[in-house]
Amino acid sequence: MKIVVGLGNPGRKYEATRHNVGFRVVDCLARRHGAAVTRDQFLALMGEARIGGERVCLLKPMTYMNLSGQAVRAALDWFKEVPEQVLVVSDDLALPLGKLRVRRGGSSGGQKGLASILQHLGTEAFPRVRIGIGAVPPRMAAADFVLTPFGASETAEMERAIGAAADAVECWVARGVEPAMNKYNTAPAESPGADGPIDATGPKQPRQPPGGGSPAPT
Repeated sequence: MKIVVGLGNPGRKYEATRHNVGFRVVDCLARRHGAAVTRDQFLALMGEARIGGERVCLLKPMTYMNLSGQAVRAALDWFKEVPEQVLVVSDDLALPLGKLRVRRGGSSGGQKGLASILQHLGTEAFPRVRIGIGAVPPRMAAADFVLTPFGASETAEMERAIGAAADAVECWVARGVEPAMNKYNTAPAESPGADGPIDATGPKQPRQPPGGGSPAPT
């Protein structure tokens, strides 16, 4: 079982914000592969899909960004998998708008969701896809900027980036992190877009683990 985690904050008011691009990539993958990311498990919403013949758990932590590691740890323990089988999709302030960066591991780079996952897994050795959301404007705090929506002039570029990030996740599932890095860390990848169809079978229903928990502050 591979686990794909999209980072974001729950709630309608955060849906279109820069911090929620990880959620949007998971939603894109769910549409492509006929999965419903609606099951309340692991302090998250989750669904299961078949991508390239592989069973994949799609996960959107509902703990708010800075406690995302709780949900990832719970899913990892339930499926009895190792951190290398988890791929995390997140926003990145250090990358230009729409630029992708696939990594096999590393530090959080200041991203609070990644920092929480590092803490709960006790290792940096899990792959991730980071999506550039643009630089923080002058005289604006980063914590405020990540909770702003994309402007009209940015929307088309982000739709392309979300589709390309979903492509990169599919490449990782099918071929591993090295091919994904080689393809998506160079020139911008051509993508069918956020709703692009890919052949796949429908989702299966996993066992129901114990769950629950209350959200943490953003």
